[in-house]
Amino acid sequence: MRYISTRGEAPALSFDDVLLAGLAPDGGLYVPDAVPVIDGKTWDAWRGLSYPGLAAAVMRPFVGGALPDAEIAAIAAEAYRGFDHRAVAPLKQIDTDLWIMELFHGPTLAFKDMAMQVLGRLFDSVLTKRSRRVTIVGATSGDTGSAAIEACRDREAVDVFILHPHERVSEVQRRQMTTVTSSNVFNIAIKGTFDDCQDLLKAMFADVAFRDRVSLGAVNSINWARVMAQVVYYVWAALRLGAPDRAVGFSVPTGNFGNIFAGYVAKAMGLPIEQLIVGSNRNDILTRFFASGAMEMTEVVPTISPSMDIQISSNFERLLFDMLGRDGAAVRATMNRFRQSGRFEVAEMVLARSRATFSALSLDDDATRAAIRAEYRATGEVLDPHSAIGVAAARARAKTPGVPVVALATAHPAKFGQAVAEATGVTPKLPARLADLMERPERVTILPNDLKTVQDYVLARARAAGGRA
Repeated sequence: MRYISTRGEAPALSFDDVLLAGLAPDGGLYVPDAVPVIDGKTWDAWRGLSYPGLAAAVMRPFVGGALPDAEIAAIAAEAYRGFDHRAVAPLKQIDTDLWIMELFHGPTLAFKDMAMQVLGRLFDSVLTKRSRRVTIVGATSGDTGSAAIEACRDREAVDVFILHPHERVSEVQRRQMTTVTSSNVFNIAIKGTFDDCQDLLKAMFADVAFRDRVSLGAVNSINWARVMAQVVYYVWAALRLGAPDRAVGFSVPTGNFGNIFAGYVAKAMGLPIEQLIVGSNRNDILTRFFASGAMEMTEVVPTISPSMDIQISSNFERLLFDMLGRDGAAVRATMNRFRQSGRFEVAEMVLARSRATFSALSLDDDATRAAIRAEYRATGEVLDPHSAIGVAAARARAKTPGVPVVALATAHPAKFGQAVAEATGVTPKLPARLADLMERPERVTILPNDLKTVQDYVLARARAAGGRA
């Protein structure tokens, strides 16, 4: 398996090199040169596997021999051992053709754990073999940060710096990051939006001298290994609902497009996914794109679903690469235009092809609260704001009666307890292991939205650059 850049100017790499590289040097995102297609006999054989066993099977062709099969299996087994539910990603039916898949049973109560627990162990394996140290810098709109910290804390070969938008994440999300006291963990609150954090991250990767000096790596979904590990739960759900003999749909609350892009990859592997539904909040750049074919940035608006408060959906570039016939030069020109003007359009024929798989729905905060309330009254399910958007989008956009749609429940409701309580009158409780979270001391540095200031902070602390982490 070789990986190529969406912008066409970076050399092809093996999986282990892509793992450590994160963003391609030409500014693009790595994708497989060809997605492995799975035959019917193999899908059938995979039905009987446990979640860790399925994870190893699905990831193996993407790893492409970079790690031994036995090591992939061991990483998967260890990654999911600490989850609170034995099924890891349990499915629950809430209507005739509607299911939810709970992806919040990991250590930080959000779907990011599903991939991040694998990613941390992959880093450990590859870095140990190469006798290398890496500096992880990540940008988070709320959940990626805590999942990355939990996966990378106390690892000898890794220092992790997480940028989050100051006062724009929930208190639980913030405290899950800032109460970790491990010496290799650094929390940075940026005075700006998540898009500002993401821009700082991309600028650090674009600065070749800085990137090389600190041995920069990525945990955001720009890192292909994250997407690869997320493909697994689409396969898991589809097989349990009758695939490959039965079609299935998925509804995904998403801002950065990484989570739903993993579903697109699962479809490319041969899984009979009839539709992929995008759920958005008021920051509806993705919904507007699938309605009009125009990707256009507007101001980021704070909402009660902060993990989707995004106007630059980084992973959309991976879909755009396929939409434009895997033409790196065309992607490069389109993304340059987007960066310069905040807007680009695709041809009607290109949009029509994407609409064959994708549809979308956006909800503002009032509609999100109403969706939380409606599901609680109708089914007894207590959903966080992001998951409620996914369920509402599934109800509104489901295509074919008799085809099950799985809405991804991406976070535990207690992570957004205030919004849930306002909608339902029920205040969800954190698991016992996090019961004292609000009393734990915090450790965070507030910095301006300034590249040099952030780089200087990282340089002074990253052990790969001789810092004093």
